Amino acid sequence: MTGPNPNIKHPIPMHPRVGFLKALVEAENIVIGDYTYYDDPDGPEKFVEKCVLHHYPFIGDKLIIGRFCAIAEGTRFIMNGANHAMSGFSTYPFNIFGHGWEEGFDVATWEKENRGDTVVGNDVWIGMEAVMMPGISIGDGAIVGAKSVVTHDVPPYAIVAGNPARVVKMRFDDATISRLLKVAWWNWPAEKISRNLNLIRGADIAALEAAT
Repeated sequence: MTGPNPNIKHPIPMHPRVGFLKALVEAENIVIGDYTYYDDPDGPEKFVEKCVLHHYPFIGDKLIIGRFCAIAEGTRFIMNGANHAMSGFSTYPFNIFGHGWEEGFDVATWEKENRGDTVVGNDVWIGMEAVMMPGISIGDGAIVGAKSVVTHDVPPYAIVAGNPARVVKMRFDDATISRLLKVAWWNWPAEKISRNLNLIRGADIAALEAAT
């Protein structure tokens, strides 16, 4: 028993709304780990079109999503292409409309608004219509509540909710989180994960640490 093939597009028979994104997304600026799925009644094939906004290769920022993430319908990743220069009186992007308005535009005023890559860890659950702003990082094992707007980094195994998203609670105590991050079960081979599913789904950290 080694589980589903992470390279197939639709892992659940007769349920095409769920798709493994690694098999569906072919974009040079998006990296997605095995078994991460997106659930959408319109089909997971539209993930990039619907969920990854203002993402242009010439900017250079990446969306990086780890393994075993569950991404609900309507999630939005706002990338750096949405940013406007904010160093002057107006934030209006006069330069993009040309016809002389591009003259004198200092590209550096826009480039300094670039917040870098957006990174989602492993085993992260993102609720419906949550919004991730540019350059944030979401730690392993975190949960993002439905309709949350994530404007700052989320610690591993935190539950965040709201606009802006705040930490509502931690899923485990600090010692357990540290041990879970060391175990990093999501990096195990599929065969080992399959053998230890009950431990991964359980709540005995010592047993999980001892798994072979």
